[in-house]
Amino acid sequence: MDTQTICAVATSSGIGSIAIIRVSGDRALEIAQKLTKKINFLPRYATLSNVYNSNDELIDESIVIYFKAPYSFTAEDVIEFQCHGGYIVAQSILKAVLENGARLAEAGEFSKRAFFNGRIDLSEAEAIAKLIEAKSEDAAKILAKQMKGSLKEYIEKVRDEIIAILAYSEVTIDYAEEDLPEDLVNQIEFKLKTLSENLNKTLIASKSREGLMQGFRVAIIGKPNVGKSSLLNSLLNYNRAIVSDIAGTTRDTIEEQVKVGSHIIRIVDTAGIREADDEIEKIGIERSLEAIEQSDIVIALFDSSREFDNEDAKILSLINEHTKDKNVLYIKNKIDLESKFIKGDIDFDIELNSKDNVNILIDALKNIMDSKNSSDEIMLISQRQISAVENTIKNIEDAFAPLEYQELEIFSFHLNEAVKEMASITRPFENDEMLDKMFSSFCLGK
Repeated sequence: MDTQTICAVATSSGIGSIAIIRVSGDRALEIAQKLTKKINFLPRYATLSNVYNSNDELIDESIVIYFKAPYSFTAEDVIEFQCHGGYIVAQSILKAVLENGARLAEAGEFSKRAFFNGRIDLSEAEAIAKLIEAKSEDAAKILAKQMKGSLKEYIEKVRDEIIAILAYSEVTIDYAEEDLPEDLVNQIEFKLKTLSENLNKTLIASKSREGLMQGFRVAIIGKPNVGKSSLLNSLLNYNRAIVSDIAGTTRDTIEEQVKVGSHIIRIVDTAGIREADDEIEKIGIERSLEAIEQSDIVIALFDSSREFDNEDAKILSLINEHTKDKNVLYIKNKIDLESKFIKGDIDFDIELNSKDNVNILIDALKNIMDSKNSSDEIMLISQRQISAVENTIKNIEDAFAPLEYQELEIFSFHLNEAVKEMASITRPFENDEMLDKMFSSFCLGK
């Protein structure tokens, strides 16, 4: 690992009351002493200091905090300059730090050093990165627990259980001529099935709650002119989409973010779905179908003032084809007009007028999203973690056949692979390329 002293602005750019410049490495304290003309910095105490550039010109009066190794985030000497916010001041201090021997940190390099120095494992590092981007209060609570090692404890428990099972096989291979006793085989099979079931439960729960981490995607679908754009405008509380009586006004998907309860959601207003001759409208409809497949929740909108027709039937067909394992809300719109819609097999969840009060829909969305949360359950928070658990389950399943036929070398191979996959979630065997790729997705200064 590179041992150069690194630095970066750790706060977002723009105007603010405070900006933080973080410096980590063997020369961090020395650089702070040069820039402030002060020698003594008491660890973990805030020291008010003038900060000067290489020309001995005053840059700012800042708070300087010294974190002495190994009692810092990176487990190295760390200095934080807390200066007045704004682009110029922070960049001037950063420039002075660079001129005194530090180099600019790469994205995620502070977290990467914390990992290599044993301060955190990969599950905790990913929780830190995800917490910065959290799209709901529930996600923040889950990630805060993972920062404290809840996922690590779960992974280590599973890993230890696999190793305990593996020990029976390894001892038999090394020291015994006979096969494993039948009752022992039954015990191993039971333990492996229990492990596999528990991991599958965690996997399914994690996939169903991805919206907690990434922000739930809600697609509004329906035939042209049923009030989709009016509904979007009401949910956003301002006129984002063009509304008219002309069918096909919305010819592309429109996406906006809004907070519902404790969740930030992305609402997608789709083009009206129908048989279209216009090439541009056809493209818009294709994008609408993509939006449905990528959504977590689908709002299916029907017009109460118009009779059920082939276009409504097409909407129902698409819902059946593209909304497997998704939450679908069936809504009857325009209930202020004379009702002509008759379709007995649609069980409507909500009836409303999208131009008026839509609080009933907001409450329904909130209830669906809240139901996805159980902060006491373990949750996998990245595709990397999900893939590792999927591979673990596969190796456990592949181990049953060789166990049945007493092919213990093959049985042990699969369990060893399962152990490696679980270990990769927290502290993998050396794989610099994988680590570089993962940490490069972190923000600068973290």
